[in-house]
Parts: sequence; C-alpha cells; structure tokens
Amino acid sequence: MVSRSYSNLLDLASGNFHSFSREKKRFPRVATVTGVLSELDDDNNSNSVCSDAPSSVTQDRIIIVGNQLPIKSHRNSAGKLSFSWDNDSLLLQLKDGMREDMEVVYIGCLKEQIDIVEQDDVSQRLLENFKCVPAYLPPELFTKYYHGFCKQHLWPLFHYMLPLTPDLGGRFDRSLWQAYLSVNKIFADKVMEVISPDDDFVWVHDYHLMVLPTFLRKRFNRVKLGFFLHSPFPSSEIYRTLPVRNELLRALLNADLIGFHTFDYARHFLSCCSRMLGLSYQSKRGTIGLEYYGRTVSIKILPVGIHISQLQSILNLPETQTKVAELRDQFLDQKVLLGVDDMDIFKGISLKLLAMEQLLTQHPEKRGRVVLVQIANPARGRGKDVQEVQSETEATVKRINEMFGRPGYQPVVLIDTPLQFFERIAYYVIAECCLVTAVRDGMNLIPYEYIICRQGNPKLNETIGLDPSAAKKSMLVVSEFIGCSPSLSGAIRVNPWNIDAVTEAMDYALIVSEAEKQMRHEKHHKYVSTHDVAYWARSFIQDLERACGDHVRKRCWGIGFGLGFRVVALDPSFKKLSIENIVSAYKRTKNRAILLDYDGTMVQPGSIRTTPSRETINILNNLSSDPKNIVYLVSGKDRKTLTEWFSSCDDLGLGAEHGYFIRPNDGTDWETSSLVSGFEWKQIAEPVMRLYTETTDGSTIETKETALVWNYQFADPDFGSCQAKELMEHLESVLTNDPVSVKTGQQLVEVKPQGVNKGLVAERLLTTMQEKGKLLDFILCVGDDRSDEDMFEVIMTAKDGPALSPVAEIFACTVGQKPSKAKYYLDDTAEIIRMLEGLAATNTTTSDQTGSTATVPTKDLF
Repeated sequence: MVSRSYSNLLDLASGNFHSFSREKKRFPRVATVTGVLSELDDDNNSNSVCSDAPSSVTQDRIIIVGNQLPIKSHRNSAGKLSFSWDNDSLLLQLKDGMREDMEVVYIGCLKEQIDIVEQDDVSQRLLENFKCVPAYLPPELFTKYYHGFCKQHLWPLFHYMLPLTPDLGGRFDRSLWQAYLSVNKIFADKVMEVISPDDDFVWVHDYHLMVLPTFLRKRFNRVKLGFFLHSPFPSSEIYRTLPVRNELLRALLNADLIGFHTFDYARHFLSCCSRMLGLSYQSKRGTIGLEYYGRTVSIKILPVGIHISQLQSILNLPETQTKVAELRDQFLDQKVLLGVDDMDIFKGISLKLLAMEQLLTQHPEKRGRVVLVQIANPARGRGKDVQEVQSETEATVKRINEMFGRPGYQPVVLIDTPLQFFERIAYYVIAECCLVTAVRDGMNLIPYEYIICRQGNPKLNETIGLDPSAAKKSMLVVSEFIGCSPSLSGAIRVNPWNIDAVTEAMDYALIVSEAEKQMRHEKHHKYVSTHDVAYWARSFIQDLERACGDHVRKRCWGIGFGLGFRVVALDPSFKKLSIENIVSAYKRTKNRAILLDYDGTMVQPGSIRTTPSRETINILNNLSSDPKNIVYLVSGKDRKTLTEWFSSCDDLGLGAEHGYFIRPNDGTDWETSSLVSGFEWKQIAEPVMRLYTETTDGSTIETKETALVWNYQFADPDFGSCQAKELMEHLESVLTNDPVSVKTGQQLVEVKPQGVNKGLVAERLLTTMQEKGKLLDFILCVGDDRSDEDMFEVIMTAKDGPALSPVAEIFACTVGQKPSKAKYYLDDTAEIIRMLEGLAATNTTTSDQTGSTATVPTKDLF
C-alpha cells in the first residue's frame, strides 16, 4: 500500500514530480491501514519536493530502518498475536544514545510471516503501541531477497569469498538482484509514508538496504540520511567482481553520512569509489569527505558497542547465579577456554578446534586441566556450506574427545542447541579466556560481552570464590580479521589460519601472570564501558546532524535515471546560463570582453583529437573580428602549440601556460609576465620528478617553458595518489627557497612560478581598458576546471570596482554542475559552442543589417 506522499519511480525518472503536502504537525503521519491517511491528505497544500524553503517547525525525530523490527511476536494457542520489544536488538538498544525528547520510529520486517488478512490490524497495533511500521514481504520475494541476493551474493563477497564455482555462492543471478531492488523499494514506500522530509532524520542499517538511499534521495532531495554498514567492506579487488558494483556505490553515495566499524572497511570503500567512480576524498579537521556533485558525503569510522546495563541486569538475575554455580562445579579444577560463534564458514570454528587439538598434543600436562567450551549458535543463512561446517565441527570434536578424553573429562564441549541469554552469560563468567578466531567478520561483540561479564558483581564473586576487593582479570585471543580487533589493544591478536600461532596464543593465555591478566582486563574494561552502544549512537547522530547542516542553504535538484540518480547541491545563486539572456545583453553593450578556456571548454575533455575544429575557428574569428569585442583564449598549453592551432585567427588574443605568456593578436609579439625572474629551479625539480616517474608505472612528465607537470592519469589510482603526495612534499622541501608554487590538480602535480595563473590575463585586461578610458560593460568568462577559478574570481571581484562600467553585464560560466566561483553553468562543451554560436550569429546579423564591409582595424590592446 503506497502513501500519496510517494510518486511512481517512472514518473520520478521522467521528471514528473507529484506534489506532496508539508504539514507543520507531528506524528502520526502514517498510512498503514487501507483508507486511513493521517494528517497528510490535504490537496490544498502542495509545495514542490525541491522547495528551497524548509519547514518552520523543528521536529526531533529519527526514522530507524533495518531489515528486522526490534519486535518479538508470539502467537498463543488461540492463534492471537502478541508483541513485545526485542531487548537484544541493536536497533532498540541505540535509543539509549538519543535525547529523551527525540521521537524514534522503526521500519522493518517482522520475523514471523503475517497473513494478509491480519496485516492491517498488526500494522495499526505496532504503530500505536511501539511506533513501528512493518514492511510485509511476500514469502517468495523474501527468499530471493534475503536468502538469495543478501546471503548468496553480498554476504560471501563482503567476507572475501568469490563465486569461483557454483558451489561457492553461485553465479550472479539477475532475478535475485531485481528482488533486492523490489524489497528496497517497499522499504522506501514505508519511509515515505511517515517522513517529514525537512525535519526528520533517517538512519538506514546494513547491507540488506544498500540501494534504499537512492530511492529516498530521488523522492526527497534534501532528506537527512545516514547509513551504517555492520559487515566488513571488502578490498576493491574483491568488490570489483560484483556485476552491480557501481550501482551499489552510487546508491550509498546518496546518503549524507556513511558509517563503518573500522578504518580498513572505510579505506576499502574509498578505494572502490576512487577506482570505479573516479572520486577522490579529502580529510579536513579529522573528518573524511567525498565530494559528490556538490554534496559532501561524510565517512564515519565508529565501532559499535554493547548495551552494558542490559548485561548487568542479566548478571544480577538469580538464574545467572544458579547457572554459574552449576558450571563452577562442572568444571572444578579445570580452566575453561570459551568460544561463542555462529555456525557458518567465516567463524573459524574448525581452525579453533585444530588449535585445541595441537595444544593438547604438544602439552600433555594440560590434558584433564583445560576444557574448550564451544557454543555454536544456529547459522543465520542456509545451504550446503552450513551443513558442511556443521559436519566438520562435529567430526573434529568427536576425534579430539576420543583421542584425549577420559572418564570425567571431555576436552571439547560442543553446545549446538540454543541457549538462553543468562546461560551464555554464565559461561562468560567462568571462562579463563575467550577465543574469537573468525577468518572474516564484522564487529563481533562477543569479546566486549565477555569483558563486562568478567567484571562480575558481588554475588557472582561470592559464587565463584573471588575476593571482592581483588582486581578482576580476563584474557582475549582474537582474530586479526574481525572488526573489534583494533579496539582491543590488550588482546592477543592471531592469524586464525596459522594453527601454530593460535595454539601458542592459547597456551600463553593460560600461563600468563595474574598481574598481566588484571592489566589487560582493566585496559579493555575501561574502553568497553566508555564506548557502549549509547556512545556509538550518540556520536553517529551528532555527525549526521553536522553532515546535513548545510541542506537548507543549498539549492538541490536531481539528475540521472534509475540507480544512476544523484542530487546536485549548489549555492542558491548558481544557475544555468540562459542563452537568450546573454545574447540580449551582448546586443545592448558596446565594450565587450570574452575570456575562454580551451581544454574541457572548447573541446570535449578526454578527446583523442584536441586540435580546434573548423567550426571553432570560425566562431572565434567571428567574435574576435567585431571591433566591440576583445577575445582571449587562455590555456595551460604552451605558446608554440597555441600559435600553430590559431594562426588563422588574426584578432584573437592568446594566453599560454596559464597566462605567463600573452599575445594580444596575431600581429604582435608574445609578452611575458614580469613576476618571474628565472627558471633555475627546473634543474632541481626535474630530476626529482624523473625519480618518481621511474618508480610509478603509467606516469609522465610534461615540460613547459614555465612549468613542470607530473601526470599520473594512467597509473594505479591509489599508488599514483600516494606517490603524488610524496612528490609534493619532496618538491616543497627542495624548492623552499625558490619563488615557485607546488600544486596538485586532477591526477597531476605541477610546479610553476608563484603568482602565475589565468587571473593575470583578466587583471591585465581590466587595467588596460580602464587606463584607456574604455570601461567594459560586458564580460563573458568560460572555463571548466580549478585553474579557471582564478579568472572567475578576478572578474567577480571587479564587479563593484572602478574597472568596469556601473551597468556592466558579467557572465562567469563553468562547464558542468559543480561548486565554482562562477555564477552560471552550462552542461557541456556542446552547450558552450551553441552559446558562442548564438553570439557570433548576432555579429553576422548586425553586419548584414548595416551593410558593413569595411576592414576591422587591428586591436592593439596591450
């Protein structure tokens, strides 16, 4: 059932945005029951989705979206459903990190399949009692989405398992991908039923809903949207094998804030964005950001924590104390090593068992004194691999117990039946060491739970015979490949594939001194107790608020179709240049200046053929031959190239090498900037660049008269970027006393004289015209990259100064929709040429009307 606040995606793709109402009212605004649309159905209030005016009422509300609602359902003998909060759900626990006045709405699926005739009633009950909005998925669709695409494609790939054979995850199935999109679309519909887009925050969780940001951003361009990935993110070499890799990356980039557990996961994501989308990131004041069509997508590195008060409440239960006493007697005079893992291929249970077998083989004295208790939780997925892991685990346990067991002693205790939470807690309390040997895992909070449980309480201390005043102790052996490993600096980190190393770690954990156990425990407890789930949620929401802070200030609109959709966010004063308006201004002015960049402006970027076309030459000739015009082409290219290319343009002014060389027209000599005294620095810089070129495959050096450019366009993006940073630091250190600037650009490092930029041409043009008493009343400046921003800045700064006519028409125009000092943009070089053709056509028309055939005098400007 779809709310009226949502319009069909096909309409969205075609630009046909329906209006929606924007009531300044609070919850409820939900359509979950047929025929009921609360406080939203008002046809008289129909502002645009992309309206620049935000709501005047601030609503502290966040919509939490996850695959499953934090709800438990129970059906009694009469068939009636009852619901309660699932206190073990992370989505519920994160509420502890929010302000008391913040309202929380949950969207997700229920664990139990709900019959269609019950859905309306269930929806209403969940909304009224829990502020939960259920998303109902047909069983077949859910199977394809969850057990298909999520568990067969994304989950294995994110855990570094490639589908090299049909048995390893299976080949990519397009129908499963379509199911994944359909489910994300259903979730989007549910969000749209409840959201107040100007006020509410949306927090999406995990890989099940990776394309949801695109559906939401398409409908509400300014939606305040955060996404947190709770699984690992693989390296680019693994991720790039996914056939829909770009679609998922672009979908995530429609969020304002993307969270990861570790820097490694974030680094892999950034590397994928660089290698597959050509995006670069910057770190500013401790925050990592990706510039994406004028929007800054922030990257958050924040390990999740545990709900400490919940654990402590379970520790205080009488049932826990009873279970601890039972286990104390069961493992009397034995040291317990504990493993708690899901029964899947990534948890490394079999590797842990092999290490235990080796420990007992190499250290006979530990037989009868050391026990490994392995709690194997049911696997979340299903399939042949789960069955194989289970069979291997049972066979290994049986072999170890037969080899080293004896009456009254079982070296490995395998618990593969579901345990209640207090029972698991009891095992934590009595365990000497906790082992987590996953070969690849997300955060894995088992070590955190173990640390808190080992801290205990007075009653448990008494039960296990500990002195209440004595310092607590614990030992952790953790895999290097789990998300919590970097946070646990006191743990023994191991490569789980190295059985010898795991065995040594287990042995060390058993024989280490009591003082060291206490020291390690104290360090871990201090961290875990201060970085709990409330801290995690609070920190993420604070960063999300910060990331969305400039939404109101920017003008936003969507471009692209399907999953290629993205939002362009630009300054409100930045708008598309109207050809009709500039032609009109051109006609009514008499002293005109036109400054044009070449590469990327007059010729398509990346073109094989970079020489000017006959069409371009004709346009430039037409414009520069008008006595009312001063036309300059300002480029980074050398003067020899520009002279050859534009030899037929007699009246065209040229600026070479970013304005260091200037030639007013074909009949004059090249003039040089007086800012530069010499180029001796080249003898220092060039050998340094040559060294980096030799060690960076795909890089080249471009030697100009005034500059040296090191280009790594065809090198490995990550290595090239790393080398560029090193080269820049190297050059800055050796050229400290030389009057040059070292700057980075789009896949290049350039060394050039200080003060030389394209703005020099604009400044000289304005000064000369002012000295001649001819104040310009029309300026058109067009460019496409960072080097052209200097020209834009000069002419925009001169707007209110004496160098221009008080009624001057100024058109600073960049190519493409991106942040710029220019006030206007045109989409591409084709539109630039079309605009210049319009101006040139005005010259032709004027000439025909006046019947002028006189030769235009040469304009010696400088």
